[in-house]
Amino acid sequence: MLFFLSSTFEPQILKYMTDIKTYIELNKQRFLDELFELIRIPSISSKEEHKPDMIKTAELLKKKLIEAGVDKAEVLPTIGNPVVYAEKMINPSKPTILVYGHYDVMPAEPLDLWKTNAFEPEIRDEKIWGRGADDDKGQMWMQVKAFEFMSKTNTLPCNVKFILEGEEENGSKGLIDFCAKNKELLKADIILVSDTGMIAQGIPSITVGLRGLCYMEVEVIGPNRDLHSGLFGGAVANPANILTKLIASLTDDKNQITIKGFYDDVLNATEKERQELNRAPFSLDNYKKALDIANVYGEDGYTTIERTGIRPTLDINGIWSGYIEPGAKTVIPSVASAKISMRLVPNQDPEKIAVLFEKHFRAIAPDCVKVNVKSLHGGNAYVAPIDTPAFEAASLAIEEAFGKKPVPVRSGGSIPIIATFEQVLGIKSLLLGFGLESDAIHSPNENFPLFNFFKGIETIPGFYRHFTELIEKLRG
Repeated sequence: MLFFLSSTFEPQILKYMTDIKTYIELNKQRFLDELFELIRIPSISSKEEHKPDMIKTAELLKKKLIEAGVDKAEVLPTIGNPVVYAEKMINPSKPTILVYGHYDVMPAEPLDLWKTNAFEPEIRDEKIWGRGADDDKGQMWMQVKAFEFMSKTNTLPCNVKFILEGEEENGSKGLIDFCAKNKELLKADIILVSDTGMIAQGIPSITVGLRGLCYMEVEVIGPNRDLHSGLFGGAVANPANILTKLIASLTDDKNQITIKGFYDDVLNATEKERQELNRAPFSLDNYKKALDIANVYGEDGYTTIERTGIRPTLDINGIWSGYIEPGAKTVIPSVASAKISMRLVPNQDPEKIAVLFEKHFRAIAPDCVKVNVKSLHGGNAYVAPIDTPAFEAASLAIEEAFGKKPVPVRSGGSIPIIATFEQVLGIKSLLLGFGLESDAIHSPNENFPLFNFFKGIETIPGFYRHFTELIEKLRG
């Protein structure tokens, strides 16, 4: 059955959409079985003990890409986890699309908050549940299966390359180095990425901006051992008390960041840009209801959409110290630690921000404690133009599949490697994602709606077709 299709669509487009819908319908269970095989491997890049799982996942992807129809696929070493490179070159004169995705996932903790095993995927309530269901195994798999359709039906209109990495959730250091050393191998006209989301299931969108990231770890050190809080309390500095005071001082009563120089390079959005951003469909009441919160919170003078799209932020991602097991243990802890991330906007340099953060944190720490500050990883913000063949092609493909034009949006999330692609390879990226806010990526009970998974597979070949046509038209 054809749905959301206008009668003005040309017959060949209707036939094309019918063909892909039929292909998806005939292969639905296989697509899910293959994705589940991927999800079952706990490819957690931030934990050294999962190194064998990274290699296992990479080898499985190589095998599946060959089965999907690539001419060659390789698992290539990097200074970090391996990358999977594959290609199908049908004609050197044709445009080339480089598909990017990542096979690593976030840790699943806290495990007790999952309704089911994080690495034993299942279908429930018309959704795929499991770590990586959306970010990014599910969305990456849409790309592979869309390519399979084009390859198996001889409808692939251009050349395609795949670069799938295993460190996106941990800084992409291996891929950054790999890109610098393999510019010719990765040469392409556009990088196609499905690792972002839509405004809502009925409101398709194209992500045109990502915030950057600066991720730090801090440690406050007090006495040389945990102390009895009765015998020493009031006389010796408590690192946990000190740490919380230091962190609290990093933002003021207007929720602005107090680090000297933090905002110096911020490229502020114009009033027109802010107005356009706030035209995106958004219900504050639904937002609060979905998160079960009484009210939103953030920097004064900005809407929720602006706070998550065009403004920098500072957040604690984890904090630990002392005794946290059941029952009581009255101690002054010897050490207190925290992980802190700062989301950055265009023109902010993550390395510069890391230096400013460390200098500030050391300056505000009292001399009754020692502090350690470590930069874990970071990346630049990215803003994509909308007056390009790639954006037009994506817009046309989405309109065919969904029956409505997509809304351009800026995402509050970060994919550090995207800015690197443009800096190192000189290639722009098209962020064509199908996730939802409710998918709980990075959280317990991550999920991905079946509708979005299959709709993504349906949409992607349209991008290939329109992009090829537009590029060839420009080339004359």
